[in-house]
Amino acid sequence: MALRTQRDSAFLPSPDQSAPQPNHDVFLSFRGEDTRLSFVSHLYHELQLRGIKTFKDDPKLERGTPISSELCNAIEESRFAIVVL
Repeated sequence: MALRTQRDSAFLPSPDQSAPQPNHDVFLSFRGEDTRLSFVSHLYHELQLRGIKTFKDDPKLERGTPISSELCNAIEESRFAIVVL
């Protein structure tokens, strides 16, 4: 069994402090209508079927539009991101 150093414990929450629970398991990051309506749509559906909480952005988000605070929160509150290129 390895000993935990002071440096290692600095990255772990203290016993009285719980780590925040993510709202989403996966954040899907992609660009383009062709991607949204084909591969990403199928991927999102399959993840949902398997009980994986997945965030997919607003379909009305236009290119060049600043990212909303809701979208920033979804990114921060997700465990993982899948980037579709």
